[in-house]
Amino acid sequence: MRTRIISLVVIAFSAISCNQAQTVTKNAEGKGEELSAFFVNTQGDTIYRVIKDEDDWRTELGKMEYDVLRNAATERPFTGDLLENKAIGTYICAACKLPLFESDTKFDSHCGWPSYFQAIDPTHIIEKEDNSYGMVRVELLCARCGGHLGHVFNDGPPPTGLRYCINSASLDFEKKED
Repeated sequence: MRTRIISLVVIAFSAISCNQAQTVTKNAEGKGEELSAFFVNTQGDTIYRVIKDEDDWRTELGKMEYDVLRNAATERPFTGDLLENKAIGTYICAACKLPLFESDTKFDSHCGWPSYFQAIDPTHIIEKEDNSYGMVRVELLCARCGGHLGHVFNDGPPPTGLRYCINSASLDFEKKED
């Protein structure tokens, strides 16, 4: 009996630590996607998924935010309100407020969208192959809510060599208090 209880505890702990709690949601195209109900970031924090139906997202987000975050649209280059932001602080997901990038990782890539060379925590961003528009790219999604952020490219500055090209509409900014 004791062995059975220990085995059940080990199985339960393994499921939690390996993010095995699964939830099926519908993406913007109405296709089922399997997402963990929670994940553990590199600091050991448990972060629960934000899962809402599309009507709730439409109500909570502005039109451009909804189009970008929920339908993978792209804002026109050089139009985003965070492109020229030079303040010190944290860029967070506009939909669920998950911290994504620190201001000290932002750089001017001259591409028309805010660019960063490193995420706050790699577990906060999901990378997904994107073959749309006849290109092969890596799409970036918020790990908490599944919102489309932008794409990542291998032409960024040191130390990572990455360029996280992110739509301003998918971000909010929290200015660091002095």
